[in-house]
Amino acid sequence: MSEHFAKKWDQKSDDNSFINSINQTIKPQQPLKPRLDMATRKLDVQISRLDQTSERFIQKDRALFTKLVDAYQQHDMAHANIYATELAEMRKMSKIIMNARLALDQINLRIKTASELGDVVAMLGPCIGVLRSVNSGLGGILPAAENELGEIGNMLSGLMLEAGTNSGMSLNFNTVNEDAAKILSEAAVVAEQKIGASFPDLPPGMPTGTTANKTET
Repeated sequence: MSEHFAKKWDQKSDDNSFINSINQTIKPQQPLKPRLDMATRKLDVQISRLDQTSERFIQKDRALFTKLVDAYQQHDMAHANIYATELAEMRKMSKIIMNARLALDQINLRIKTASELGDVVAMLGPCIGVLRSVNSGLGGILPAAENELGEIGNMLSGLMLEAGTNSGMSLNFNTVNEDAAKILSEAAVVAEQKIGASFPDLPPGMPTGTTANKTET
């Protein structure tokens, strides 16, 4: 009787494992789409924060610009040079933030496309590369954003690895790097245009951050 029971128990265990494997294939425990949607929601939050930061920088730029013009008109070159240096640094940071915001927008679009079309591995590869580049640029300006984007990058890396394992697809790193560079390049061009439209040019003869630094040395 015990031998018969053991055989039935072994057969039942085999049947259960076979059924479980089928269930896991048909119904994945952690589907990718909800996690991709979560990544886009997290990116939306970061994009909104970058927009708010960019607006604050624009307001500060206008205040500094007014002080610079006033100092220059009063022939107070010492303060004019100080304001010019601060203005140049402010615009440099504004460009980084604008560049990052536009790049994140492109990443978000790609993730949503991957979620709809299912081409997760090919879509996420460049996104991760762009996120790392954006992260390094924002590190000294917005530490909180750097941490959040790092978490999003880790999430996307895990999703890409899982999708690649399940589908058997592998990355073409040359294509990934080219796509990431293209996203960053396009974002830089648009950021340059937006910065030019948002910030007024200095009148001829007025000190810039570069000339101010040269004067001090």
